[in-house]
Amino acid sequence: MSEQPFEANILSHLRADFKRRFDAEPRIFRAPGRVNLIGEHTDYNDGFVLPAAIDLYTWAAFAPRRDHFLHVFSENLQESATIDLQADSPQPKDHWSDYVQGVARMLQNRGIGVAGANIELFSNVPSGAGLSSSAALEVSIASGLLAFSGGSLKLEELALICQRAENEFVGARVGIMDQFASCFGSEGHAILLDCRSLEYQRLPLPRGAAMIICNTMVKHGHSGGEYNDRREQCEEGVRILQRSFPSIIALRDLSLAQLDSQRSALSPLTFRRCHHVITENLRVLRFVKALQSGNLKTIGECMAESHLSLKNDYEVSCRELDIMVEIAAQQPAVIGSRMTGGGFGGCTINLVRTNAAEGFKQRVAADYRRATQIEPEIYVSSAGAGVSEIVESVQHHDRI
Repeated sequence: MSEQPFEANILSHLRADFKRRFDAEPRIFRAPGRVNLIGEHTDYNDGFVLPAAIDLYTWAAFAPRRDHFLHVFSENLQESATIDLQADSPQPKDHWSDYVQGVARMLQNRGIGVAGANIELFSNVPSGAGLSSSAALEVSIASGLLAFSGGSLKLEELALICQRAENEFVGARVGIMDQFASCFGSEGHAILLDCRSLEYQRLPLPRGAAMIICNTMVKHGHSGGEYNDRREQCEEGVRILQRSFPSIIALRDLSLAQLDSQRSALSPLTFRRCHHVITENLRVLRFVKALQSGNLKTIGECMAESHLSLKNDYEVSCRELDIMVEIAAQQPAVIGSRMTGGGFGGCTINLVRTNAAEGFKQRVAADYRRATQIEPEIYVSSAGAGVSEIVESVQHHDRI
């Protein structure tokens, strides 16, 4: 696919700045953020998700070094970091470079000889917005490090390595959805992913519908706290429920009837967490059937029900997300609206009739600003391609 003018400008600047900073011509790798149409907090419960890669990316420019260090510069933050690839037991520093070091460490654990490199990063995936800026960073870094090592991995394994970097080094117990979407994204398609088997199916998005992402500008973080708490609450529910249903492995294995039969064995909080996950898996499958049959009404119902469940059962919404969804739901051209991502801030995803997208943006921005005194950012995004190396204006992403 040819570079778009906007991307060509980014690449031209990145190449020029890299050459000035490191006195070398770089190879450049690009990985997208993602938006999740439905299936929130189901991935780490072995469930179903329906993300799409978006046309916002992290670009990572690489050139080799002759030593065992990664010298990394963030164009966005105007910060540098140095990583020693031969450090005996590196520890996270609660710094953006932890994602880079975590990926390098997991590749080394996989037996891949990671070589020293100079790296420059630029991203237009907003940080802390629930659009998976961390996965875009991890996947672009992993792709470059792998290319310079001379190794080869299937995209599925690359996604798993990036997930392990975030789980085991950074300390955020995220599921596989974000990294998988960044690797396997396809233009014009969402990805139905079974997070247990990693079987997936690319599904075309509805014709005449635009994905509009509304950023509340309330930032969230995944490196600990509430997100990890939710995962522990789900695991506690499974441990209790296994007493009555020994064969279950995760909440994905339970029906609503089974959960209801054990209500008295669970605390009200644990019951609500389990209830969200089980009903959300059902909503994903219902949404997919509606997508395949063109039933936009059911798609909208699933999105509305998902948001209410995330608000009430899982308690990961916030005032600003709720306001944004309420405003969107009042717009005549909206198909569906819900929060997207881990929650506690970030973005909503809205499916809107394409011919009304511009008016939707203007009205939602004005109403949200009036209600919150916050200026939102609103993006109209198409479903984009997955990770690629930019080579002579041609992008490749069959295998890294």
